[in-house]
Amino acid sequence: MDKKVDYKKDFKELYLPKTLPEIVVVPRMPFFLVSGSGDPNGEEFAMATGALYSMSYAVRMSYKSEIVPFGYYEYTVFPLEGEWDLLDRSKPATDKSNFKYTIMIRQPDFVTEEIFLRFLEQSKRKKTNPFLEKIRFEQVEDGLSCQMMHMGSFDEEPESFARMEVFCIEQGFIRSSKIHREIYLSDPRKTERSKLKTVLRFPVKKI
Repeated sequence: MDKKVDYKKDFKELYLPKTLPEIVVVPRMPFFLVSGSGDPNGEEFAMATGALYSMSYAVRMSYKSEIVPFGYYEYTVFPLEGEWDLLDRSKPATDKSNFKYTIMIRQPDFVTEEIFLRFLEQSKRKKTNPFLEKIRFEQVEDGLSCQMMHMGSFDEEPESFARMEVFCIEQGFIRSSKIHREIYLSDPRKTERSKLKTVLRFPVKKI
């Protein structure tokens, strides 16, 4: 296992952007995903997150298993990401019970559908989390996007999104969907709200 991948170094352009908006092209990548709805501060969201981490760490530690996945290399587990939308667009975006989401964790490129199913069954035997039944494995491609690093509370994100939209228009782009992505680089349970780091991203198209 000579190869070692750390997303903070090897994929810095996607996970450690500047605190200024920029246009990027996000390639196709493999993910474990779970979809749901409701307040992200609730128990269901916590259980969905737990299921994703259980699977992701099972794959990460698979070099200790009897059958090591073909092509395995050492890597740092990628951060949690979330794609957010609203169930009812007539309601205000501040109504967290109206949130619709797909949360996900990127996987190394040696992960296949076969490996996913193997570790899913393994995780089910060890855990009783019902959200393991909802996990799926997919290739996701964001493509042409605007992104920036947001510093501070999640409640202050609208200010950053407004900056991003102004930047896009200035650069000849326009936001192409109300759906957006967040990448969580800080643990909100252990980090001061003012120091939280979250990558914000939404799809764009040329005007």
